[in-house]
Amino acid sequence: MVDLNKIESLRENNRLEAKKATGGFPTSMWATYSSFANTKGGVVLLGVEEYPDKSLNVVGIKNADDMMKDFWNNVNNRQKISANILTDKNVYSHVIDGKTIIVIEIPRAERQFRPVFINNDLFGGTYRRNGDGDYHCSEEEIKNMLRDQSEITGDTKILVSLGIDVLNSDTVKRYRNRFKNFKPDHIWNNIDDNDFLLKIGAAKKDVNGTLHPTGAGLLIFGSEYSIVEEYPNYFLDYREKIDESNRWSDRVYSTSGDWSGNIFDFYFKVIDRLTDGIKIPFHLENGLDRIDDTNVHEAMREALANALIHSNYYDRRGIVVEKFKKQINISNPGNFRINIDEALSGGVSDPRNAGIIKMFALVNIGERAGSGLYNIIEVWKHQNWKAPHIEEQFGPDRTSLSLQVETEEENDVGINVGINVGINESKILNLIQANNGITAKAMAESLGITPRQVERAISKLKTNGLLKRVGSNKSGYWKLEKQDSLS
Repeated sequence: MVDLNKIESLRENNRLEAKKATGGFPTSMWATYSSFANTKGGVVLLGVEEYPDKSLNVVGIKNADDMMKDFWNNVNNRQKISANILTDKNVYSHVIDGKTIIVIEIPRAERQFRPVFINNDLFGGTYRRNGDGDYHCSEEEIKNMLRDQSEITGDTKILVSLGIDVLNSDTVKRYRNRFKNFKPDHIWNNIDDNDFLLKIGAAKKDVNGTLHPTGAGLLIFGSEYSIVEEYPNYFLDYREKIDESNRWSDRVYSTSGDWSGNIFDFYFKVIDRLTDGIKIPFHLENGLDRIDDTNVHEAMREALANALIHSNYYDRRGIVVEKFKKQINISNPGNFRINIDEALSGGVSDPRNAGIIKMFALVNIGERAGSGLYNIIEVWKHQNWKAPHIEEQFGPDRTSLSLQVETEEENDVGINVGINVGINESKILNLIQANNGITAKAMAESLGITPRQVERAISKLKTNGLLKRVGSNKSGYWKLEKQDSLS
């Protein structure tokens, strides 16, 4: 984990700790053991001192064998350490310039063992790493780790304090319509809503046979004001800033009160906004039909779905999606339940919310068998775009994904309107200038974009005072405004 041959160039950090240990086995070692195990893992060097400038100096240990024996006795003592997560290969001696040091490589503990705590004191002896120091975990952090220990994810539990009526009937209808589109011959299409919710895991019956939502059912189908009864910190926020102004040009958030506020509706409100304006290559099917649903679209859908699937909805700060001109940031409460290297390599799936992933998968939303992050990285590599950046934070726990994207050049075709507009808006103005009676459907077909993208482009043009609709949608026409600025 560290190059011991270049120890003079090393510095203490959030994954490296040096302890002089000339006076015997350091008691502070156990707090560091706990903190590394509960965070990202790390290496402890015994017999190495840290100078004030943070550089390291080897002083050596004279009784290394006795000190390692003392270490193993304590790490296997459940009154001292709650879990021994080490093997013989993790603890060894190493000689540098004739001086012996002890190297202890501490991996990140599997979630079944977290929190790792010391002195038989769960709330007083649980630590994490922050910068180059160890800190006591808050009660909230400890409870989050305890929740993640269970093999049965929390979103599958029945919420007996809530009735089935808290689920939004319009969302249920939209979900069932999508389910029917993907599975038109499925037997569940012929059962009533309550039985359907039971089948997919959105609801369960209590001992008296009364139907209640599950955690996943509430998050997917509930209304925001009901969701926060179970998840007080629940919040969804999409923010878009394309220009240099200080204001968001578009925003969707769960507390606005003009939509349900649940994660299913949030997904479909946001996903087209995320891909709109991104320079995405298309391909032709049979050399004729343009296919716009590319690997980039799929990867973007997986990125958003991953945040919704893996969030800890009890934790703070909610899910935040930010779209800038050349970057998209998606962050969610909760950290990885598996080693981050496993998550990046693909093939290993350990969702925090098994109920959500099941219900999303039934309507073709979300990653496939742990391939989400791996697929995103591969797509970005194929596009020759900057590699995605993934960051894990602790206290509060949070996972962030930053995606650098290429966007269509502004005003690279068509008429000059005197202000910046995107390429879709500019092309639409061209079409309208040639035929002011053109329909939105015809615009989409002509430009090879989706009707939703046309709607958004027209909305922006109207907002900027560049376009006006005269008369009805059926018999009216488009009028270009600010015509003195057109060339």
